[in-house]
Amino acid sequence: MSKVWNFIVKHRVSIQDLGLILAVVLVLAYIAFEVDIFVTQGSVPMEQKLVELDEALLLGGVLAIGLLIFAARRYMEQKREMARRIAAEGRARELAYQDPLTGLANRRQFEEALAMAAASPPAQGQVHAVFLLDLNGFKQINDTYGHDAGDEVLLAVAEHLLRAVRDGDLVARLGGDEFVLLAQHLMGPEAAANIATRIISGLGEPILTGRVEHRVATGIGIAFLPDDAQTTAEALRKADLALYRAKGERRSAFRFFEEEMDRLVRQREQMERELREALELDLIRPQFRPSIDLASGRVTGFEAVPSWIVDGVERFPPERFLPVAEETGLIHAIARRILDIACAAARDWPDDIMLSIDVLPAQLKDRSLGEGILAAIGAAGLQPARLEIDISESAIVHDLHAAKAALGCLRQAGVRVALDNFGTGYSNLYHIREFGFDKVKIDRRFVSNMQDEDAASVVRALAGLGQGLGVTVSADGIAGPGDAALLASGVSEGQNAAQLLSADAARLLAREGRFQIGAQ
Repeated sequence: MSKVWNFIVKHRVSIQDLGLILAVVLVLAYIAFEVDIFVTQGSVPMEQKLVELDEALLLGGVLAIGLLIFAARRYMEQKREMARRIAAEGRARELAYQDPLTGLANRRQFEEALAMAAASPPAQGQVHAVFLLDLNGFKQINDTYGHDAGDEVLLAVAEHLLRAVRDGDLVARLGGDEFVLLAQHLMGPEAAANIATRIISGLGEPILTGRVEHRVATGIGIAFLPDDAQTTAEALRKADLALYRAKGERRSAFRFFEEEMDRLVRQREQMERELREALELDLIRPQFRPSIDLASGRVTGFEAVPSWIVDGVERFPPERFLPVAEETGLIHAIARRILDIACAAARDWPDDIMLSIDVLPAQLKDRSLGEGILAAIGAAGLQPARLEIDISESAIVHDLHAAKAALGCLRQAGVRVALDNFGTGYSNLYHIREFGFDKVKIDRRFVSNMQDEDAASVVRALAGLGQGLGVTVSADGIAGPGDAALLASGVSEGQNAAQLLSADAARLLAREGRFQIGAQ
């Protein structure tokens, strides 16, 4: 029964038309029959009262006309339906292959075009070029002026890109503020550089949305087929590597892919894998750098430095693996582990020995950083006043609000805060006043060049600034206790490059008669 109903619903228009034709024929037949009876009434026997030939022809003609009309209607309906389907398929194809905002090609269309280019090598001496672009500062436009303004900027960028490329080159938007170009049959890197230069020049002009001018910079990474890559995925990956190098310029720039980039990226990936294994095996542990009172030569505290030690040998120095940890988010697990171990060691030191730890910029993304640090020292039984947080001015500038949130609760709990790399950042006086630092640590680049009068002058100026604000002045990278030049400059504390295991730090305190090793 359901099949019959479905058939009726599907063909209801045709059934209605056929029913109308049948009704018209029946009515005409009835009228013809009645007329025939009326005209011949009384003169023709009842058995001869039939529809005559002319009437049959009339009915046949009406039926033929009705069927012709029916066929014409069905033809027109089918034609309209076919047109609707073609339009719908065209629209679906546009949606499948076109970016709805800018009208540019989308990722799918670009990948198909790139696959065709990879399968059709260029002529001798020519290349196919993939340009991967990313806008600098676009997120700030969205956050400040809203997504409508951001969309207007993207439309303007799309127009600039179309004007910068040659006829036949493909411009696509991959999503967000990421664009990609495919230029086939270029005469080498010089032709690619010309396109990239035109793009950068075009985007150098301010983009107007409403009454606001926006300046948008871009990084461009360029890879060639078949010189750099043989497949679509490889071409995009290598263009992305070149883009990463271009964005490091912090301004509009383009970079070609180089094999050295690939080697460095593979090394970094290998380091990331090994770093994850090292965390699982608990190989990332603290070593301790002593802080020394320059006047007395006595130890005032230790800085816990994350160290990757395998079989007693340093696998990688912190300046190599910590940036990888920051990029991958592993820095949070490393920092927690370092803090736990360092607090356990510091718990047994004399009460006047400070423990200091570094807070890196990526750690500020953790909004519960301050609470986590306080929980760790509380679990270890370490007094907050014995902990010192070292934070660089670049980390503060990177995320001022997050730094205030993290340092604020720590300051309230009694944790001391030191400004690291003092003299290398921006607006030093403002930050010292804003955050209320307890100590400033002059960067080692100035300290190591104290024999140079210019560097010595900088150290004296920084030390004077710290003293004037009533904070302790420390110097990183000292040669040893009793450094006369630093003392004369107004520096009271120093830290050298020596890194000690926990047991060695305890022995150093024991030699000063301030710690009993057996008390551990």
